[in-house]
Amino acid sequence: MPRLKPGTIMNTDEEDAAITAAAMSDPDARPLTDAEWEAVKPRLRIGRPPAGKPLKVSTTIRFDADVLAALKASGPGWQTRVNDAMREYVAARR
Repeated sequence: MPRLKPGTIMNTDEEDAAITAAAMSDPDARPLTDAEWEAVKPRLRIGRPPAGKPLKVSTTIRFDADVLAALKASGPGWQTRVNDAMREYVAARR
């Protein structure tokens, strides 16, 4: 268990039991069934991509300040758009 901040007040077992009993008596706060828990699980995998997928490589590149400002001003996903533009450029040069 993580260390608690100084001054943290913990419920006693009796207080915890009273809170749990009050919550269980509330018809709007019934516990979820196993099927309901399955329905709320995230469908997407969070974290690193599986090992089989091609990985992106972190690098450092220097842009002119005005070019970088224009790229960032184009909104979220600007790095992906730069990657796509570089992919098109490389494909055209082959």
